[in-house]
Amino acid sequence: MSDTESYSYAKAGVDIAAGNALVRAIAPLAKATRRPGADAELGGFGGFFDLKAAGYDDPLLVAANDGVGTKLKLAIDHDRHDGVGIDLVAMCANDLIVQGAEPLFFLDYYATGRLESGVAERVIAGIAEGCRQAGCALIGGETAEMPGMYADGDYDLAGFCVGAVERSKALTGNRVKPGDILLGLASSGVHSNGYSLVRRLAADKGWKLDRPALFDNEVLLIDALMAPTRIYVKSLLPLVRAGMINALAHITGGGLLENIPRVLPDGAHAVVNADAWPQPRLMAFLQAQGHIEPEEMARTFNCGVGMVLAVDEVHVAAVAKALEDAGETVFTIGKVEDGDKGCTVKGSTETWSAKADWSATHLG
Repeated sequence: MSDTESYSYAKAGVDIAAGNALVRAIAPLAKATRRPGADAELGGFGGFFDLKAAGYDDPLLVAANDGVGTKLKLAIDHDRHDGVGIDLVAMCANDLIVQGAEPLFFLDYYATGRLESGVAERVIAGIAEGCRQAGCALIGGETAEMPGMYADGDYDLAGFCVGAVERSKALTGNRVKPGDILLGLASSGVHSNGYSLVRRLAADKGWKLDRPALFDNEVLLIDALMAPTRIYVKSLLPLVRAGMINALAHITGGGLLENIPRVLPDGAHAVVNADAWPQPRLMAFLQAQGHIEPEEMARTFNCGVGMVLAVDEVHVAAVAKALEDAGETVFTIGKVEDGDKGCTVKGSTETWSAKADWSATHLG
């Protein structure tokens, strides 16, 4: 360039017009997530939420943030951008409901080297759909175009969600006690954890991701792996408000073994019986492909259970029926016992391809 040539942001690689066009395109998506307390208008420096209009008397605010992890690499490499926005909301909203909190509003952060509006719109449409499923409003976000920070076509996502719970209804784990029954809600797939291992297996084993899955000829393997994380908020919220759930554990990184102890008090030990629900075919495929030991499965993947409830024995039948009526698949997976704070997952011979009876324990 000559010493007198005029510089611009566009010459540096940032397309302001494309960013403005994206805001205009996603505005209807945000408006579709309106709920009491939020009008979901975009374009300001911040988003307002009227907590009083949402109907709370003595609320505690609860906040969560998360991302999608390396599942994004599969989305980018295989043009599967439509569901990762649901994953983003799910990872935050499911973390709020375990505190007893109703997700109220959500903000996203989308960062890329060069803005490709078609891709960004698909991702944000997924975020809006996730907000609809969780019952929260998409009130704002940030789209950052940063040349040189990301490889061509790459992007990253982060999500931020705020919820509220009446002080008397907050779930802190202090109500859990020996004798409580553990219920598991079926997951929709791998959800959003363990994908560094999934991607390593795909590379080492030479999976043909664009072909029907060996375990289900009706679906492409990539689509089975990219199934969006299930959002459990609307199914669980009425039961939380009715005081029928003592604790909830969202099964994310660390699997069943490490997440259940996070909601237990001292002196309570969760015992999970892996014989109690069928191993999903996708999980069996991953385990077989990687020759993964049952203990490693229990601390890496959700193994078919995306949310665990601790419930008084007298409420189990009513809670299970309410959840099934709401569309959930419910398993009775174990019990809380006296012992050191932690979790044991155990199974019989052949459960999760074990050659003998097995158990794995994590102390919290």
